[in-house]
Order: sequence, then C-alpha cells, then structure tokens
Amino acid sequence: MINKVELRNFGPLRKVSWNNLGKINLITGDNGAGKSFLLKSMYSAMRTIEEYRRGDDRRNVAEILSEKLYWTFQSDRIGDLVTKSSDESLLCEVVFDGREFSYRFGKDTTKNIGVIINQVPTRESNSIFLPAKEVLSIFHLIIESREKDRLFGFDDTYYDLVRALQYPRKGGKNYAEFADSRKELDRILGGKVVYDESTKRWIFKKGNQRFSIGVTAEGIKKIAILDTLLANRYLTADSIIFIDEPESALHPTAISSLMDIILLLSQRGIQFFLASHSYFVIKKLYLIASGNNISIPFISLSADSANEPRYDDLANGMPDNSIIDESIRLYKEEMDGALK
Repeated sequence: MINKVELRNFGPLRKVSWNNLGKINLITGDNGAGKSFLLKSMYSAMRTIEEYRRGDDRRNVAEILSEKLYWTFQSDRIGDLVTKSSDESLLCEVVFDGREFSYRFGKDTTKNIGVIINQVPTRESNSIFLPAKEVLSIFHLIIESREKDRLFGFDDTYYDLVRALQYPRKGGKNYAEFADSRKELDRILGGKVVYDESTKRWIFKKGNQRFSIGVTAEGIKKIAILDTLLANRYLTADSIIFIDEPESALHPTAISSLMDIILLLSQRGIQFFLASHSYFVIKKLYLIASGNNISIPFISLSADSANEPRYDDLANGMPDNSIIDESIRLYKEEMDGALK
C-alpha cells in the first residue's frame, strides 16, 4: 500500500509530507485547499505505476505519467500545475510498499518530464478514483468526449472509472469480505443496478420493476458503482480506492453503512483515501478507529497557503477541525435557543 506521500508546489499544495499511512486515510480541509488535488496526485502516480509494462503497452514511464497528468488535471501545459507563486519545481513522491516513485518538473515544462524515479515493480492490481459526481447516467457522454472528440471536460478519473465499469461481471467464489460487502451494498440499494446490453444503458431493477438510471436516486447510483467494481473483479485485495466526497447524495444512515463497508474491505487489504467535509464521515471514522483499535491517519488542509497541513490520527481522538468546530457551534446555538 501507499506508505507516504510528499508534495511540493503542486497547485494549491505548497508542502505536504504525509507519513505512516494506513488502510483507511482521511483528507479534510477548506474549500479550495487542495483535497481533490491531493487525491488526484496520488491516483495519477498509482495509475502510472499500474499501466507501465502492462500487457502490450510499450510506452515508457515518462510517457504514461505525462499523459496521465495531462488528462487528469486537464492543463494544456503540465508546467501550469506548479504553484503560481513559487519559483521552485513541483515535486511528487509516493512511497509504495517502501519503494519510491517520484518526479519533478518546473513551470516551463510542456509535456516531457525529465526527472522520474520508479523503484516500484510491475503491479497487477488496479487503483480507482470515485469522483463526487456519479457517472452511470452520463456513461456514453464520457466515453464519446474522450474516445471520439478527445476533448477536455471529463478528466481521467471519470474516464478510467467508466472503462472499469465495462468489465463483465464474474461468477464464482470471492473473498468473504467482498461477498459480505456486496450483501450490505445490496441491502442499502434495495435492488440491483445492471448494464442492459440490449439497450446499452444502465438500469435499476427492484423486484420485477425496471427503472431508467436517469430517474434513479444519486445515492443509489453511487453505491452501485462500488458494487459493480466488486462484482466484475476490477477491484482485488491489493487495490487502492480514492473517493472524493463519499457523503455526496447519501443519507447519514447510508454514510455510516458505507464507512462500515470500507472498514470491511480494508480488512481484506484494499487501501482507501477519502476526501470529505462531512461531520458524519469524520465522526463515523473516529468511532471505527476507537472501536476497532486501528489507525486512521487524518490530514487537514488550509486554503491559506501560509498555514501548513495538520496531521492527526483518529485513533487518538477527534482532532480540532473547522468542520467539527462548526458542527459544535451549531449544536450550542441550538441548545442555547432551546433553553431560552
């Protein structure tokens, strides 16, 4: 799994040095602080490692990385990813199972990345990024915009996800934790989301009823994506899952259930990175950490570039955080009003 990530001058992230990462890791912060940037930087690195020397792909690691950064961050010149106010180079270092993958480049870089270190051996498992917006209802738009039109709009996190969802479902025995997770996901869904080959559309099946995915609740579609990736075996015990705003479109009860599923999958080996600004996510993960005596590393980012990130572990308690502080303030305000 990823043990460490270090960034310098990467967009809004002036300096990040996040060590001793666990199976479940949490990112929070102000709007514009760089939560998605941090997720995407790690995802781009992992997908580069995974695509290098896979199958008949003859691209070198620099070519794969350059293309991945181009389509993930959708910047005409990857040098534009360097922090605007900095005169120093961008640095990204990801340590995976104790081995380094790193690169650096300056503002004048257009495409070719000259400094890359890759000590990570060929990897068969897959990483995946689950964006805040669901993809099932815009499935064909994403594919067409990338494969036909080659246009910016849906970045590589969306495109990679729709390609992963196209893998056919597989039968047979699976890991017990995966099977249990799918049962719980089915319980939350109350039905099945499947791809109809005859119509080339995703549908929601509940008993004998069939519903267009366009009229299906956003939360159902989001849960269905994880269920599908477990069913078609795109995700394996060594996968890494990056989730941006897992709370999006989910009821607090479903958020709690999803966090329990994440715990179950992490116990089989999957590593998770969650970017959230939900009190429910933070509180539930705190309860998971304390109740199961496990480490859940936590980084809090600030939109003020003068403030360095804060590093905590939910195993040590609920940390000071603007999300938590605001939740407490609102609770006190409610109580004060009730006592008047």
